[in-house]
Amino acid sequence: MSTAERFRKAVEERDLAALEGLFTPDIRFFSPVKFTPFEGRPMVLGLFGVLLRTFEDFRYVGRFEGVAETTTDGEETDAHTLVFRATVNGKEIHGIDLLQFDDEGLIKEFTVMVRPKSAVEVLGDAVLAGLVADGLVPAAAGH
Repeated sequence: MSTAERFRKAVEERDLAALEGLFTPDIRFFSPVKFTPFEGRPMVLGLFGVLLRTFEDFRYVGRFEGVAETTTDGEETDAHTLVFRATVNGKEIHGIDLLQFDDEGLIKEFTVMVRPKSAVEVLGDAVLAGLVADGLVPAAAGH
């Protein structure tokens, strides 16, 4: 089973422990609501803990495989895009997870894009509240 397939299974089963071995230690997570990425395995796992609690009726509805240029060095890397649907606080969300892999097949960059704008705002507020509640960011932190 590929890393992307293992990732999808872990998310669908809300199995946070299964995600840990899929990320590089220096993973970068690009969020639709924060300009700078979340960095490092501990922070990204904490973020996933919040996301798995925040999304309601989360499901993947499609996938694409290919290559993507990394944001850090401009080289091409294997990439997998998973299309999802979910609900957050009553708002329907449509989005994609873009997974980029290192030479060992671990996820080194993860980018999330969601629509519509109103859903991005609701998601951002819900995730920030979860990050604050879990002590991952200070209460005064913005997106």
